[in-house]
Amino acid sequence: MKAIILSAGQGSRLGHMVDDRPKCLIEFSGRTLLDRQLDTLEANGVHEVVVVTGFHDELVNQAIARRTGGPKVRTIFNPFYKVADNTGSLYMAREELSGDCLVWNGDTLVSKALMAKVVSNDRPGICVTIDRKEGYDEDDMKVVAADDGRLRAIGKRISEGVNAESIGLLAFRSGGAEQFREAIERAMRTSEGTTIWYLRVIHHLAQNGDVWTLDINGAEWGEVDFPPDVEAAQELTARWDAAAEAVAA
Repeated sequence: MKAIILSAGQGSRLGHMVDDRPKCLIEFSGRTLLDRQLDTLEANGVHEVVVVTGFHDELVNQAIARRTGGPKVRTIFNPFYKVADNTGSLYMAREELSGDCLVWNGDTLVSKALMAKVVSNDRPGICVTIDRKEGYDEDDMKVVAADDGRLRAIGKRISEGVNAESIGLLAFRSGGAEQFREAIERAMRTSEGTTIWYLRVIHHLAQNGDVWTLDINGAEWGEVDFPPDVEAAQELTARWDAAAEAVAA
């Protein structure tokens, strides 16, 4: 399995923390967000990774070059990161959408146990990883999932029937990646192509065929979008590190 990490954006909602570095290079308990993502993939047998870069791509390349061990990583530069949303990043990396692969947002941390569930799940086609909680706010990528696991709808503006949220981690098997690539190419040829998120493309696919969900309710993860998220992620990663040290001891 191969992973595509979308790390082109600056993350401007984090303010001065990203004045001179992209969000993926913020450190959490001594390791960058990107390092933690790569370590999590390696721990789960994903040894090939493509990182889509944009803002300060040279810093990302330098950080990857400094790594020792871990998965084999290569980068693809998205020169349109300022004017196109993450659908544009996937368009730049569309040739990588083949076979069994993951697409992972570059601002999401997940536990190694959570990633293990995603990697071991054998649902064919396209599968969106989801979580559940009591309520959902306007910034959540809201999901309507059927009882049988089929995705009915996904988007931030959904107001009815919401029962889950996307955590920004998708798995593709059995032709799902190729199907998604074709849909990305079609979307980018529309008048709104540069303005839409790739999950909008997933939503349209779900209206015309089977798209599945994987419920990881109870597993640990965190998204880094706003300054309070950084503090929460620091606490989360510190807990993960302490647990790992305890096991090693």
